Amino acid sequence: MDIGDLAERILKGERRALARAITLVESGRADHRAAARELLEKLRGAGREALRIGLSGTPGVGKSTFIEAFGMMLTAQGLKVAVLAVDPSSARSGGSILGDKTRMERLSRDPNAFIRPSPAQSHLGGVARRTREAIGLCEAAGFDVILIETVGVGQSETVVAEMSDLFLLLLAPAGGDELQGVKRGIMETADIILINKADGDLKATATRTCADYAGALRLLRKRPQDPQGFPKALTVSALEEEGLQKAWEEMQALTEWRRETGHFAARRAGQARFWFESEVREGLLARLRREPVKGAMTALAHQVEEGGISAAAAADELLETYLGETPGA
Repeated sequence: MDIGDLAERILKGERRALARAITLVESGRADHRAAARELLEKLRGAGREALRIGLSGTPGVGKSTFIEAFGMMLTAQGLKVAVLAVDPSSARSGGSILGDKTRMERLSRDPNAFIRPSPAQSHLGGVARRTREAIGLCEAAGFDVILIETVGVGQSETVVAEMSDLFLLLLAPAGGDELQGVKRGIMETADIILINKADGDLKATATRTCADYAGALRLLRKRPQDPQGFPKALTVSALEEEGLQKAWEEMQALTEWRRETGHFAARRAGQARFWFESEVREGLLARLRREPVKGAMTALAHQVEEGGISAAAAADELLETYLGETPGA
């Protein structure tokens, strides 16, 4: 594989080259990882920057319908949109289960859009470990907006927030009791809460739900990266394509304020540090899966099972042998 040629084709915006590059960064093979690092270094100096928008919500809330309607609206305004949809993985094949691309038929045919479903594999909360590298590739390819969709509502929001400039939480109209089911940590992570399905018989319920969340957001401690009025709750109808432009204007306003005040650049810098530390941890864990550490770990695990040594003492012995010092020393 000619990495230099692949990089040039990505910079020209060739979709096939972009798809091939994302496949490369998702691979776990050692030679592919080395090629992926070389490619990312070549593209790093391109200086292209997209608005990264993280999106999450409970299954059935209409994320795919929203992304398609929202993406179509953005491409109609002349923007290039990439969607990185992180699917649950099949335990049998390791592949994507939901196949988001098949549920965004109109957007997938749009020449200004690119959709890439990625299996989450075993990584935290359904967020593929290499999604952030795919984001860098999409930026280099000239996309203006990158939507990162993840499954479920839970710990994954923390990881998505470390990849994105804005974080959207999509919720369905519900009764007041449902407010208790949304964890405070997720509420604190969200920049904008969107109540979807605000149409037909659910419109009045959606309006009440929006008011409930707006009230809950006002009770949260103010964050330094938010101007007056943020985070906020809004109603949208992906089906009838209502409220999407208003939501986009709010996203733009928040982004512009953060750029002017320095919060945008500071957040990107903090994310870079977060992922550096994450790579170090991942690298250390990878070493545990290779010989001779793997064999030593298995032998000590048997001793722990038989009661010959405590788990803490066994861990200290292993780390002291292969890291050269006692943990905590």
